[in-house]
Amino acid sequence: MDFKTRTLQELRAHRAKLASRHSLVGFDGFVDTIVTPVALRAGQGENFTPIGTIAEFGQRILAAAGKSTNLEFYPRMDKLGGNGPIMANALLAQGSSLTYIGALGRPNLNPVFADMAARSEVFSLCDPAATTAVEFNDGKLMLGMMKSLDEVTPETIAAVLSADGYRAALARADLIALVNWTMIPNLTAVFTDLVERVLPQIPVKPGRVFFFDLADPEKRSPSDLVYALETIAKFEQFGSVTLGLNLKEAQQVFSVLGFGTETETENGLRNMAAKIRERLDLTTVVVHPKESAACANRDGTFWVPGPYVAKPLITTGAGDHFNAGFTAGQLMGLAPESCLGTGVCTSGHYVRTGLSPTIGDLETFLANWR
Repeated sequence: MDFKTRTLQELRAHRAKLASRHSLVGFDGFVDTIVTPVALRAGQGENFTPIGTIAEFGQRILAAAGKSTNLEFYPRMDKLGGNGPIMANALLAQGSSLTYIGALGRPNLNPVFADMAARSEVFSLCDPAATTAVEFNDGKLMLGMMKSLDEVTPETIAAVLSADGYRAALARADLIALVNWTMIPNLTAVFTDLVERVLPQIPVKPGRVFFFDLADPEKRSPSDLVYALETIAKFEQFGSVTLGLNLKEAQQVFSVLGFGTETETENGLRNMAAKIRERLDLTTVVVHPKESAACANRDGTFWVPGPYVAKPLITTGAGDHFNAGFTAGQLMGLAPESCLGTGVCTSGHYVRTGLSPTIGDLETFLANWR
């Protein structure tokens, strides 16, 4: 039996559990404008040839050194953005009830978050950040304005929710997903406040999962990153910790922990996940490049290929959808390999359709995956 069949069987057997699970996600929030860079314009509207690769875009920029240049971005859509809101929306689509704490607009919510707010409990700390997501055939550039995220602090959270409200929201949750460490300057302080002051005051809930996503830590110093990772490890005393990493993030963490470099092969991905997990003494570490995914826990390592598509409809948010699919699998109690399966299929459905899949959509995707 292949992993797709095993994942489908487990999903069908355990899908009902998700409706009784509650997720808490935080703490970012973005308004994303998805754009295509224009190489050669032949007329108005979409009558243009796009810049296809990041290398080609880079050459345009380098050629302007000492001169100037005009780069056009053709807008595709404005949408809810940020690692947290995208992951939260995907979890809602799959059936988890949800609380969101983050940068959604204050005093009024930004309209892009209205649908999510209608389907979940939300607490907004400050205004959202803004991102222009420039999409290419081989990746994307995220151009951000993030000053508002400076307001995400332990003090702001306590002021908006109250101490009792914050504890109550955490106590209810089966999944606590704390994401986008890189772009929230005070998030390590939020982590420290949680492990030293808040979590010791709430009951330990059996099966509770803490999920962390760093979000491309290249612009943070190695010492900041190591300190954040060591702080994340302290959450193990309150539940099981999962650290989710895309390929670039995994390579950065692998290097900063002193392991050097590793190849993007099945064995290389397994090795990165295993060594990072062992070094930090976490329950689970996940590594998910575009073409596959691997994870390591205390029992061993696991790997699955992904349903890669050469020309996706959208790529911004693909990793957040993987995270939602993987953690939904954990909430349902699926085996690690099947959690990887729900992760890659959630992402695979999203990049093809631009829509967050339901559990029924995942079953259909798995059944039709050839």
